Amino acid sequence: MKLSKMRLFLFDMDGVLSIGKETPRYLAGKEFVARIKSSGRKAFVLTNDSTHTRKNVYQNLVHLGFDFEFDDILTSSYLTALYLTQRYRRQVSFFLIGENGLLDELQAAGHESTESNPEVVVVGFDRGLNYNKLNLALRFLRNTSVLIGSYGGAVFMSDHGPALSAGPIIKALEYGSHKKAIMIGKPSPRMFNFALRRANEKAKNAVMVGDQIETDLLGAKKVGIHTILVLSGVENEASITHSPIKPEFIVENVDQLARYL
Repeated sequence: MKLSKMRLFLFDMDGVLSIGKETPRYLAGKEFVARIKSSGRKAFVLTNDSTHTRKNVYQNLVHLGFDFEFDDILTSSYLTALYLTQRYRRQVSFFLIGENGLLDELQAAGHESTESNPEVVVVGFDRGLNYNKLNLALRFLRNTSVLIGSYGGAVFMSDHGPALSAGPIIKALEYGSHKKAIMIGKPSPRMFNFALRRANEKAKNAVMVGDQIETDLLGAKKVGIHTILVLSGVENEASITHSPIKPEFIVENVDQLARYL
């Protein structure tokens, strides 16, 4: 892979561009993103963040000094709502395990929250999760509800290091309900294919820059997108050594990529 030949750059957010959910702090990449855009190429953010709306994520990144447009931001919460609209071709009823960002995106798309026979159970990151909520979701799933996973990551990069994410919650419901979740965010190919369609670009001309092997790199490789791993987030030399999935390129942080552009 020659970075200078790439036409589309896809960036994870947490652990790559910023760190922290409630008060994001800058990590790296402002100048690199600006150089990409000034050269006429495209840069998108692909984030599994389901706790914020796409508008929130965009505002946070602009506040940190990044040169992104609103349509450059693709979140698991936004794409989950869009998927339901496209799949059912109408508004659907849902039971949510998740936080306000995912709820707001679903309701903005016209979908209706309910605790009575929902058509789908939507699962995202939920710091208010309790047994009663989990068990209620299980009862719906063991009836007729469809399980929708906003994303499948096991951990995310918090202020205090790797923290449990949405993937383990989805796995628990799959195990209890004997139903397989329809996954939307990384590592599902759906988010990556959506980005390629929006950019009108081929996978061979795109590169994913992420901090997690199991989400950013695995998902990109599934659709033929090139991969770069940064060590400013979840992964380290030990985890890379033990993973069967190898990045094409490894750097300490996004800023180090500027010399190759």
